[in-house]
Amino acid sequence: MTARSVRAGVLALGVLLTGCGGGTVAAEDPADDSLSGIVVVFAAASLTDVFTALGERFETANPEVAVEFNFAGSSTLAQQINQGAPADVFASASPAQTQAVVDAGGIADEPTVFVRNTLQIVVPAGNPAGVSGLADFTDAALTLALCAEEVPCGAASATVFEVAGLTPQPDTLEQDARAVLTKVELGEVDAALGYRTDVLAGGDRVEGIDFPESAEAVNDYPIAVLAEAPNPDAAAAWVEFVQSDPSRAVLAEAGFQLP
Repeated sequence: MTARSVRAGVLALGVLLTGCGGGTVAAEDPADDSLSGIVVVFAAASLTDVFTALGERFETANPEVAVEFNFAGSSTLAQQINQGAPADVFASASPAQTQAVVDAGGIADEPTVFVRNTLQIVVPAGNPAGVSGLADFTDAALTLALCAEEVPCGAASATVFEVAGLTPQPDTLEQDARAVLTKVELGEVDAALGYRTDVLAGGDRVEGIDFPESAEAVNDYPIAVLAEAPNPDAAAAWVEFVQSDPSRAVLAEAGFQLP
């Protein structure tokens, strides 16, 4: 498959690139004239907005490099990589999915956890159904969305329900966290479980509700250069760039926790 390039608008993150970090993020990165070509990044769907913004910044600093993204559920991405899809970098929302690629010999170096994420209850703006906590996910009268358990946000959701001793009654199971957010944004569900970062990305279209069990299901996000990377130099530069202080400031403003 060919990775698709994402150039969608990014809510609020355009401001972050010029405003956060006390001006640090606004500073231009020095160009590396040795880098060229395309770097293909397979990344968890929850990284869509922030990686798209960082990709534009990386391209500005490295004008001979184009960053192309394939955003999807981490389990889907791991499967694609293990089936031979051409890619340079894998940024997963789950160490388990990264390990699946490691076990298949697909990772060049030791993966590094660069951010963490936690769940929130996501409701449409104004919370018309009056959802107040995790127990509402057992109410069959509500229309509810969860991630499927095979993807990281679904595995995290299963953990918090187990900790709470609750059996949820979802009406739909989605294949990535961004699909869950879309269901809420469109008003198709009364509530969902999604990442805190997606609540922020949803802007004034959605609201987030904290719940204590979320602390029991923190998702680590590993990033690594792939063993068969077609452009290993640019791939390594991207991984280093994502972990730089200016990029970490943008990631933190997007709602990610920094290790």
